[in-house]
Amino acid sequence: MVGIVIVSHSKQLALGVQELAAQMVQGKIPLAVAAGVDDPEHPLGTDAIKVYEAIASVFSDDGVLVLMDLGSALMSAEMALEFLPPEQREKIYLCAAPLVEGAISAVVAAAAGKNIQQVITEAQGALIAKATQLNLVTSPLSDFSTQTGNTAAIPTQEIRLKITNRLGLHARPAAQFVATASRFKSQIKVQNLTRNTEAVRGDSINQVATLGVRQGHELLITATGTDAQEALRALQGLIINNFGEDDSIIAIPAPREEVTSPTEGELIGIAASSGIAIAPLIHYQSVTIPITEYHIENVEIEWHRLQSAIQIAKQEIASLLSHTSIQIGDAEAAIFDAHLLFLADPVMLEAARQHIVEKRLNAEVSWQAVVDEVANSYRKLEDAYLQERVDDVVDVGRRVLRILLGSLPTDLHITEPSIIVGTDLSPSDTAKLDPAKVMGICMTSGSATSHSAIIARTLGIPAVVGVAPQVLTLESGTLMAIDGESGKVWVAPPAETLTALEAKRQTWQTAQAEAKAKAHQPAITRDGRRIQIFANIGSIADAKTAVSHGAEGVGLLRTEFLYLEKTKAPTEEEQLEVYQAIAQVLDQRPLIIRTLDVGGDKPLPYLSSLSEETNPFLGVRGIRFCLENPQFLKTQLRAILRASYGNNIKIMWPMIAILTELRAAKAILTEVQAELRAEGIAFDEKMAVGMMIETPAAVAIADQLAQEVDFFSIGTNDLSQYVMAGDRTNPKVATLADALQPAVLRMIQQTVQAAHAANIWVGLCGEVAAETLVAPILLGLGLDELSVNPQAIASLKQAISHLTISEAQAIASVALTQDSATSVRELVYPIG
Repeated sequence: MVGIVIVSHSKQLALGVQELAAQMVQGKIPLAVAAGVDDPEHPLGTDAIKVYEAIASVFSDDGVLVLMDLGSALMSAEMALEFLPPEQREKIYLCAAPLVEGAISAVVAAAAGKNIQQVITEAQGALIAKATQLNLVTSPLSDFSTQTGNTAAIPTQEIRLKITNRLGLHARPAAQFVATASRFKSQIKVQNLTRNTEAVRGDSINQVATLGVRQGHELLITATGTDAQEALRALQGLIINNFGEDDSIIAIPAPREEVTSPTEGELIGIAASSGIAIAPLIHYQSVTIPITEYHIENVEIEWHRLQSAIQIAKQEIASLLSHTSIQIGDAEAAIFDAHLLFLADPVMLEAARQHIVEKRLNAEVSWQAVVDEVANSYRKLEDAYLQERVDDVVDVGRRVLRILLGSLPTDLHITEPSIIVGTDLSPSDTAKLDPAKVMGICMTSGSATSHSAIIARTLGIPAVVGVAPQVLTLESGTLMAIDGESGKVWVAPPAETLTALEAKRQTWQTAQAEAKAKAHQPAITRDGRRIQIFANIGSIADAKTAVSHGAEGVGLLRTEFLYLEKTKAPTEEEQLEVYQAIAQVLDQRPLIIRTLDVGGDKPLPYLSSLSEETNPFLGVRGIRFCLENPQFLKTQLRAILRASYGNNIKIMWPMIAILTELRAAKAILTEVQAELRAEGIAFDEKMAVGMMIETPAAVAIADQLAQEVDFFSIGTNDLSQYVMAGDRTNPKVATLADALQPAVLRMIQQTVQAAHAANIWVGLCGEVAAETLVAPILLGLGLDELSVNPQAIASLKQAISHLTISEAQAIASVALTQDSATSVRELVYPIG
């Protein structure tokens, strides 16, 4: 029998729901509660261990459904799954249904003997009966996403924005855009002005993606509804923040300059993922899903069938997303965020429902018709990159069809090291490959920029695509070799070819192993000076990535991620849970937490007091916002201080410009510390407190500021734009905001000198630190610590190991005398 777990911040609430649900089925269903925390003064919260114990108490091979309330309850539930063995973990389902109604519907369905997927469907649809009684819908077929109400009297607001991230609105940013738009009640539409497209719905992943938005394109976004201003502000923040992308990508193998005629047994394809693979081949073939068309009598039953299949597909994709995030990375996992949004796309759902209701066709045929229509709309686009998103649509479509027809997943089971050969490989199947068994990938279709290729590169699996179809006729077990750099494939390669490829493979593997090994060693110059190399992060997953890449600590935890993607501010408990989880990942490595830095290019959509400003970069942002809204700062400081107990945590203030601001922030910290002592709550009494150097004013009085703090961290992204009076989000002047401008370098030098004179250390956490060729200048200026994105750590440590401080100081001295950033770059960047 299916077990059910209720997770809530409030123990009283959870017990009430448990009592109500139990009465519905006379206690026949295994039902457990994980709620509240063991703190009489602050009982609201969630505990991952309690969730784990609750799951274990009702575990059944039939499955366990976990229902949660808001905020950290989901995070606690996700963390609890990590304590379970894999064979149990795959039978636990986290459900997005409303807590009270969902629990009642779930226990009734479970008591009726329904399986876990049917129980999930009942829980997810728990609000339909209530909505029908309130005349919000006329039948279960109504789609809540189309209920916009009477908007005739509500004015429409609009904004125009340019897209600056490198690949435009590709799948991952499009998914973020749609997810953000969907949070608001207003009807949001978006139009690509550059391509003069029609306006499309902002909550439709397919319609947004097919706008063909590329870097530099201008969008017109309109919002009609009561929260239109908040919706536009949230979307504006998303776009200005570049959708969280830093444009650091795994390099795609360069195209060959010339193609030579293939020798016997040699085939030419497209290089998709670098590396050499030599192994027997094994065929991969996606199973054809047969569809039978028939007319149906009861359209509601058929629509319910499709909805149930979609819910199950969402569960599968959510599990795959979690696996990909943990095993591969957040960027690759975001591909499956787009897959989830395909299934939530109201335009697709409305079209599928229309097929069922008007044509009275079965769910399989109706669904496939809609998937084909969407796939064809991508194929017709002129943009080659967007054309490749057809693979994602087909992948999602096949998953739902398979569930509708009751067929099993087609996982590829490989027991021996092999090269898989086939027509194409879906992103879902690629994400599940084991690099220890899959030595290489050889496909007859595909491209180097497909999502499957991106995942293969991240996994480190060599891949060649676009190979001649004759490989599909080869016998399984045939020895094959592929070169993912040149795009060549050899069938039954001769001994001399194997020898040459083996030598190339050994060289490549040795280089990879050395880089990985050095990444976990200290960064020490040739003359013995050690430089701390930390990571800039914005999530728990980022912390795990940072440690795996060799970070010696976190130089900047951007806490804005806790605030920006919510409809209200995170609670103290929610923040505490995240800070503790990151500290646990770091295992006593330093964790520098920057207090909330919003305003400017990072507005809070739910905060009405944060009014629009003519020039937000010169307005109420960073510490100014926190001092105007001390309740935000106090809540955050309480969470940070509580998390500091037993961990190596430091606090850092953003955007300090005058001593008064710094002293006011410290006064609030002192007040919060006193409150915690009075409450008997432990924290690190000796926790270091530092500040960001981001304004010219802070540099000018750095000698005074250094007397008040334990360390400085220079934020060159903002410092550059303020020193050069050039908005880094304005393409016309963004080149001025360059950290290698001699004026900025002199600011860095002055800050370092003031810090060292006061016997405090100074780091740098701007993007310039990731440019390895700039390392001599930064070391020569005297910096003690550099904080970069995790992917840059290995190369930065390697660059530092080749330097001496005297060499670096000489280069820095020359750089300070140059007349432009271009001249500075010419000192360190090779010509040509």
